[in-house]
Amino acid sequence: ASINKTGFFKYTATKVGEDAALARIVRLVEEAQGSKAPIARIADKVSGWFVPIVISLAALAAIYWAVNGESASFVLTIFVSVLVIACPCALGLATPTAIMVSTGKGAEYGILIKGGEALENAQHVIAVVLDKTGTITSGKPAITDIVPEGLSEDTLLAMAASVENGSEHPLAQAIVERARNKHLRIQGLAAFNAIPGEGIEALLNGQALRVGKSKWLQDQGVHISAELLTRGDQLATRGKTLVYISTGNTCRGFIALADTVKPESLEAVRLLQDMGIRVIMLTGDNKSTAKAIAREVGITEIRSEVLPADKAKEVQLLQAHGNIVAMAGDGINDAPALACADIGIAIGSGTDIAIESADIVLMHS
Repeated sequence: ASINKTGFFKYTATKVGEDAALARIVRLVEEAQGSKAPIARIADKVSGWFVPIVISLAALAAIYWAVNGESASFVLTIFVSVLVIACPCALGLATPTAIMVSTGKGAEYGILIKGGEALENAQHVIAVVLDKTGTITSGKPAITDIVPEGLSEDTLLAMAASVENGSEHPLAQAIVERARNKHLRIQGLAAFNAIPGEGIEALLNGQALRVGKSKWLQDQGVHISAELLTRGDQLATRGKTLVYISTGNTCRGFIALADTVKPESLEAVRLLQDMGIRVIMLTGDNKSTAKAIAREVGITEIRSEVLPADKAKEVQLLQAHGNIVAMAGDGINDAPALACADIGIAIGSGTDIAIESADIVLMHS
């Protein structure tokens, strides 16, 4: 029941069976099929009153015809006829059957609906909030530019990879992968601290290293030259994400990464908008990158430079204005927003905590 958000550790898994992906899928479908939607609870309540009333009416009808001298066969036929015609079997059985069939059919298509309530509430959604990285985009960014200042590209990349080696973030993984492909030495760290939504600080060979956003580095007293900032702004307007690297109080350069938009994102956004649903993109990335990605998929409402802790607040703000909100995301920092949204939708390739927090899980990316 714990989440490690800012450090890293190594562990060995000794029990995996019940927690494996297949076991979890089976469990989620079973729970959904066994749950009751609000309409099913109403049906049960109505049935509770309806059944005794129908039995009483059937008995009264049978007694009436018996008193009037009809045969036992006729009286029984009347009694059974009233029961069969008036019995609310459809009311009590149709709703759970519909939930069972629809959640099972959804599972066939890789859509795991955790309960009947989520299934029923989905029709009322007014606004859909989409996380950028891993939801609208593929979540597999690649390095496009390495811009050092005062040292070589390989040295800057090796420094960044040594710090990012302990992070689960897609940007970090892309940096580490490039360094390994170039057979650069990734050094061990004396200390490691991840600041959610900002960057990472660590000690490498007794030297303080920071890897993260330019604004965060500047807030920590790091000097970034005007030339680096100008070059970075030019790349950011083209939809690239920038990771700045500093030693001490001096910025040593930055690495630019680009994350490709999923082929289905444009059509998905258009379909939602055609249904009259507001589509809002929520991201911790800078405004320039956010605008470039939003423009590519046709989203006009953007919330950029949002810290992980504030994602849930953005969802709550939309709810406060009367919106029924669905949130789609895949990362650890999306979990609180997924939990407080009216409908939380997790991308199945994302983190476990995001999947656990959501009402609906899309098993395909």
